[in-house]
Amino acid sequence: MSASDVTRAIRRMAHEILERNFGCVDVVIVGLQTGGVGLAERLVDDINEIEGTEVPLGSLDATMHRDDFDLRPITSEAATTIPVDPTGKIIVLVDDVLYTGRTVRAALDAIHSYGRPKAIQLAVMVDRGHRELPIRPDFVGKNLPTRRAEMVDVNNDGVDLGEIS
Repeated sequence: MSASDVTRAIRRMAHEILERNFGCVDVVIVGLQTGGVGLAERLVDDINEIEGTEVPLGSLDATMHRDDFDLRPITSEAATTIPVDPTGKIIVLVDDVLYTGRTVRAALDAIHSYGRPKAIQLAVMVDRGHRELPIRPDFVGKNLPTRRAEMVDVNNDGVDLGEIS
């Protein structure tokens, strides 16, 4: 995907989020650290432009809620900022790549430590498959089937596919 493909996908997902939720009342966008934060910011910019309002934007570091401490080094990457009490709100979690689903599972645990949302929805730029948990995105920029040995990188220049070295 080129940078303009990503921009179009974000705009489409913004419209889909608004359509599914009948606007943006009680919607809170939360980017997962670190890859989802920039995408969440861009989604909020588009939603605010479309609706002419301000949608709350937060960030979530779910590191301490992960279940794979023994498989890889775990260090908290960034601060969590939840701008409003999530209780009764519709939380849209945003991440760059959905792979096994373990990061999203950790994020679900983490968000519940702040309150009990009315609903949690998931927006990802790339769904690459290989799920290990029964998690699926509500909003997808691009389905990109990959091999496990491949790596997907979402950046300002678009989406790149490469080999894990």
